[in-house]
Amino acid sequence: MSISTATRPDRIAAKFAAIKAEDRPGLVVFVTVGHPYKDAALDVVPRLVEAGADAIELGIPFSDPIGEGPVIQASSYLALQNGVTARDCLDTAAALRPRVGDTPLILMGYYNPVMSFGLKEFAVACSEATVDGLIIVDLPSSEAEAFVSELDPCGVRLIPLLAPTSTDESIERSVALGGGFVYCTSVVGITGARSEVSGRGLDLVDRVRQRTDLPIAVGFGISSREHVLNVGERADAAVVGSLLVRALSDGPDEQAADRGAAVVAELAGRSQ
Repeated sequence: MSISTATRPDRIAAKFAAIKAEDRPGLVVFVTVGHPYKDAALDVVPRLVEAGADAIELGIPFSDPIGEGPVIQASSYLALQNGVTARDCLDTAAALRPRVGDTPLILMGYYNPVMSFGLKEFAVACSEATVDGLIIVDLPSSEAEAFVSELDPCGVRLIPLLAPTSTDESIERSVALGGGFVYCTSVVGITGARSEVSGRGLDLVDRVRQRTDLPIAVGFGISSREHVLNVGERADAAVVGSLLVRALSDGPDEQAADRGAAVVAELAGRSQ
């Protein structure tokens, strides 16, 4: 049975409040469930939290991840080869909860697996698995009302995903429907580490600020501590994916958690 919104903790709001109180940029990190080996998230994610990750995006592998660059595409393909399903991702979140405390857990993926699961069934399963929010890459706000109507009673937030090309109308509709925080992509295109943070992405932050009090995170291209600090001047958090996913791939599986933790510690400003 899903947890009622009256008793379900708002871990996303609490985390961003803590980040603000500490006067620092937050750090949201992405891993693909099932990469580089099937149960990797269970080993890796607690280490990432210890190293300084404020929230975790758990990627649901999908056969046609059109918004992803080559690094995350490859991780999704490998996870599918490892037999990972949407149900496995939910089970992973549930298994992680006692190990990561109140760290927000967010599922990120595409709409097809959700529809195949069933909108109501998926919403209830997210609540049962203590998932705090969802980012659905290919679900525009104009088509999201039916899903949000199932998520809201379960206390699960649909996190708006906006791009520099988003119209003012789209921004307003997205933040009205969604919750948790707003994910602003810094570029138009696919994920991937880049040498600098796009000015267009930071300009988008200002446009979103005018329309919502929700915290704002910026992703796509974040690959250094300098980038995190740069983003933190305008937004509440930076989102890092490809850099971390590449590190998890780059060596023996048994050392993946060590490599991931080292990357996160550096991004969080905790490395020695």
